[in-house]
Amino acid sequence: MEDLAVASTSDVEAARELVASLVKELVKRGANFVIPVDAEKPRKTDGLPICFDWLVWKSARDNLASRPQDVPGPMVVAVQHHKTEDQIPDEYVELWDQLKASQLIKIESAAHWNMNSKRMEAQARFGDILITLGGAEGVLYLANLYHDAGKPIVPLNLALSPENTGSRRLYSFGLASSHTRRLFQIADDGDAHDWINRIGFPKRQSISDRVAALIDLLEALERPKAFAVRLLNPEHEDYADVQNFFDMVVRPVVEGELGYRLIVINGQHAFEHARIDQEIFAKLHRSSLLVADITGGRPNCFLELGMHSDALCLQW
Repeated sequence: MEDLAVASTSDVEAARELVASLVKELVKRGANFVIPVDAEKPRKTDGLPICFDWLVWKSARDNLASRPQDVPGPMVVAVQHHKTEDQIPDEYVELWDQLKASQLIKIESAAHWNMNSKRMEAQARFGDILITLGGAEGVLYLANLYHDAGKPIVPLNLALSPENTGSRRLYSFGLASSHTRRLFQIADDGDAHDWINRIGFPKRQSISDRVAALIDLLEALERPKAFAVRLLNPEHEDYADVQNFFDMVVRPVVEGELGYRLIVINGQHAFEHARIDQEIFAKLHRSSLLVADITGGRPNCFLELGMHSDALCLQW
């Protein structure tokens, strides 16, 4: 935001300090990131960047030594388009070349589309949580993509844009208790509305306290969902084996080691939709992973397996 009356130099500097400190803490906890690769346009008023992407890149690289050794996956998914290499700021070319040559990043290109919206779709596909600050229509579009995929959106109410747009608009939306859970949900049916108020940071609050509150919120969020497609008829001859496998192997690995919440549609939980097929398809769409056990060769399992791009298929 160029207007100093909306986003003062001190507000932007404080936001940059917050981002750098938050990335440092997230790297320490083994977080992975989805970061665009693009130009860095400075504000005409004070020369500060209007986008924080390269700050996130630099902060992640500078804190590599504190990253746990056993974190799965690339540390960063770099989302780029056809102009990326030419637009990297001179001061970050060495950083980019260093990371690009390592095993730390995965490059996802939307070059063939030449559209920012397609790059945002790639961001939403690979990201698990969206933290927003500032921005305008692009932030709202990206938030809609995350919401549609059932992924949490954590909006910050920092004075970086007008109140009626971008992250501040999302934050205001979440202040209504009936809306908060549409942005994010807390594990064990915790109070999301309490959290949206807790991250409404006053200017007097220290950066360290803000980071601590954000880390607490991220750790309290409902975990990404893994949808289970499996035999549920206790009269079937293979039911006992399937049940034992899910109890002894699938659930401990998926929930205990990988950190997902395993979802099974078995009629024993409250439904969000009137029809069970609608419930299944909605849960499938909003799950990050599908674990499909096709023992018994049931046609519905093959249908559900074919609907998800990230699926692990098992058979006894």
